[in-house]
Formats: sequence, structure tokens, C-alpha cells
Amino acid sequence: MICLEAGRLLDAYVDQELGPAESADLQLHLASCAACRQLLARRESLGRLVRQLPYYPASDQLRAKISRARTRPRFNRSVLAWAAGLALAVSLGGSVELVRFARARQAVETTASVADEVVGDHVRALRDAHLFDVQSSDQHTVKPWFLGKLDFSPPVEDLSSIGFPLVGGRLDHVAGRTVAALVYQRRLHPINLFIWPAAGRIAASDTRSIRGFQVRHWIRHDMSFWAVSDLNDAELGEFAQALQR
Repeated sequence: MICLEAGRLLDAYVDQELGPAESADLQLHLASCAACRQLLARRESLGRLVRQLPYYPASDQLRAKISRARTRPRFNRSVLAWAAGLALAVSLGGSVELVRFARARQAVETTASVADEVVGDHVRALRDAHLFDVQSSDQHTVKPWFLGKLDFSPPVEDLSSIGFPLVGGRLDHVAGRTVAALVYQRRLHPINLFIWPAAGRIAASDTRSIRGFQVRHWIRHDMSFWAVSDLNDAELGEFAQALQR
């Protein structure tokens, strides 16, 4: 089981809705994956917070009004219609808020999952000495190399003038799709820049540190960018800002 599959099962696992086989597979994955254990801890913490939300009982004044209404022989239909409309509006409003909350929660969890995945890809490329499928400092050599290999054309920038020379690129896989991975360098520190389409998504950014690696995420011109390196946060931030101008 990979982290992406585990992430999709965590909600059902927390709610004890998984079958025995799926639960056992997930537990086996969690035993060896600190990142997914952290996600699970956040899910469980969120559930505890929701259960701890304050309960607001009806006031004595409201209880008295309800009691008086029960003793009346007749009901004002217009008042009932107004109350029903208000209840429906409140119900719909609550549903909208729940949907918004669920979407925001899903976005946060997806971002965390992808961040873990790109760090894993960065580490694997270093470990396997497979940073490049095409090795070149010339953007006009690297960019055409991707033609016919992807269903999009990744932007390839030359940042050598500010100390981040391009050194090559390769194909990689993130979130279930083939992506472009450009490789830049700062002194002896490689920077993996993962790129894939993000059409229709709201522009967002994310900064985090995972297992000693700095991660930057942003969306620009309908493309999603993830930069990963063991550089310090300030220098990786300079790199990311240069690509967002």
C-alpha cells in the first residue's frame, strides 16, 4: 500500500468502517510510515475537537414560549410557514458550511499527502542516482525533451543569473499522474521542481519542512509547482519567488 491509497482510507479507518482486510493492510502500512501516522493523528485530533464543541441548551425564555405554544388551541399558519422557511434556511446554511468545511479539510489533507509524496520522490531520485533523463543546462534542450512524453508543456526557466542553474530534467510520478521534474542546483544542493497542470484550482501556496527537506508549493498560469530541496528555507524561498515573477 502506498501513502496515497492510505490517505483515502484514513477517514473510514477512524470511523471504524473498514473491512478486516483493508484495516489490516492499513495498519501494516501505518506501522512503517511515520508520515501517514502523523496524518492519522491529525484526523483523530480533529474528531476529538468536533466532539468537544460546546452544546448550547435552549434558554428558559425559549422553553417557556414553546410550552405556551403547546397549550394554544389553534396555530397561526403564517407563523408556521415563516418558521418552516427559517428552519429550512438555517438547515441549508448549515449544510453549506459543512460542505465548505469538508472541502477545506480535503484540500489540507491532499496538500499534506502530495507534499509527503514529492519529498519521497526527491529522496528516491537522490538515492537511486536518477536525477536526470536529460542532463543539460540549456533550457532549449531540456524543454523540447518533454515533447510527446507528457500531455502538457512544462515551463523551463533559466535561473543561472541568480545562482540556481538548470542541470536537467526527468519524468516522475506524483498523485497518480506523470509529471515533469526539473532539476536545479544551488552549490552542492539539488532542487527538484515538480510540475503538472492545475487548471481550475484556486491559486494557493504552501511552505513546510518534512524530514529535514524544505518544500514550497504554488500555482501559476494553471500549473502546479512543488519545489523540494535540503537547502535552507530562505534560499529555497528565493528560488520559488524567482519562478513566480
